Amino acid sequence: MDVPSMHIAMYPWFAIGHIAPYLQLSNKLAKRGHKISIFIPKTTQSKLQHLNLFPHLITIFPINIPHVQGLPDGAETTKDLDPSLFPLLMTAMDRTEKEIETLLLQLKPNFVFFDFTHWIPNMARNLGIKSVQYWVVSLVTGAYVQSRRSQTHGEEGSNIGLGFPDKGIKLQPHEEKMFAKMKEKEFGSGIRFYDRTNFGLRSSDAIGFMSCREIEGPFADYYENLVGKPILLSGPIMAEPSDSVLEEKWADWLARFKAGSVIYCAFGSECILSHNQFQELLLGLEKSGMPFFTALKPPHGFESVEAAMPEGFAERVKERGIVYGGWVQQQLILKHPSLGCFITHCGSSSLLEALLSQCQLVLLPNMLDHIITTRMVSKSLKAGVEIQRGEEDGMFTKDSVCEALRIVMDDESEVAKEIRANHTKLRSLLLSNNFENGYIDSFCQSLHRGEHNPIEPLEPDRTRQNQCLRSVRIKLNGLKRV
Repeated sequence: MDVPSMHIAMYPWFAIGHIAPYLQLSNKLAKRGHKISIFIPKTTQSKLQHLNLFPHLITIFPINIPHVQGLPDGAETTKDLDPSLFPLLMTAMDRTEKEIETLLLQLKPNFVFFDFTHWIPNMARNLGIKSVQYWVVSLVTGAYVQSRRSQTHGEEGSNIGLGFPDKGIKLQPHEEKMFAKMKEKEFGSGIRFYDRTNFGLRSSDAIGFMSCREIEGPFADYYENLVGKPILLSGPIMAEPSDSVLEEKWADWLARFKAGSVIYCAFGSECILSHNQFQELLLGLEKSGMPFFTALKPPHGFESVEAAMPEGFAERVKERGIVYGGWVQQQLILKHPSLGCFITHCGSSSLLEALLSQCQLVLLPNMLDHIITTRMVSKSLKAGVEIQRGEEDGMFTKDSVCEALRIVMDDESEVAKEIRANHTKLRSLLLSNNFENGYIDSFCQSLHRGEHNPIEPLEPDRTRQNQCLRSVRIKLNGLKRV
């Protein structure tokens, strides 16, 4: 069904891992003739302009970062900051409220998408605009956090609420401490992170996720029942294929190794390890005896990755290991035939790239949303192996890194075969004919129907879902079938 053109404004959190997916969604919507106005920091605009594939329909509006005491001059996104300063960046975003209101008054969009700017729904409502809290984190994370919010009589020994679709997703003691800290942490303008996200959820017209029912359907139903709001699924938003080629120095180095033998390790733009954990990771890669390519940020207190390496490490691995502290072409590296394994932090964009690759997956989450997603991938979908950490201190060792690699890279083991088979089924699902287009079309139809009425998700096509599930035979152990 063709949907009349809509105008959608977007104001994502100032992190590349949020802005880039919003821009990718914008491309999918603009491809269908919809107009997009996206608000991002002034200097960041030039860095991400290349992601705008429909400049005649997608307009990027530069936002000036208001002065906040303690926020470094020139800092615009989380990439420019130590994580301890993220709340100050959120404060700066909150101080753009009047600027955003002026833009919305001028533009008069039909919808505005946001994630952390909790004040947008009420502003939009006063202007006659519908609001959608659109998340780039996994749906299972949203459902888990909401289950904890509404928990009244959890099962004995359980840290999730009654009715949660997967009892296998639990937090370890050190992760419980992280969760408790997150709930109390102030995140801009004198409001707790926990309250900020909840207020946005409660006051928006709908909640959107970059997800699909074939993988996270039970969590969508559970979440929708908990919050009493429509959950709109855009499907996984896949980046357009890169038309560039892999840098010659990396292509030449990777070509030295046999197919499926190289380990690639990267944790996105925000994850910074402690010095101890940085060294344990590198020593674990060394102990594996396999060739490896890491793209990591220097650990806390170090200007470069070279300065933080274990003593003698560079000399010992110089023939088979690279530790690089800059940006790399991850999408192209993952496609190289020499790649056999991807150690990922399980951030949403990296996880999607991982699932679209043919690499075995080793998971090393760092933040709460990554942890919950990791448990779904490793325990429910059985499509990867999580590196084990100490239950109390949360520390991993070189031995636990090496053990996870040994498990997935042993082509003869039944565990590795099962993981590879499940990963292949997920990859086939994501790349199946009309999978992505079908979700974007349904997403647009739900928005169009809700433009002048309460937003409601389209009734899912159960026949199509069941056919997809049967064809790929994904076992969601412990989960209710959609």
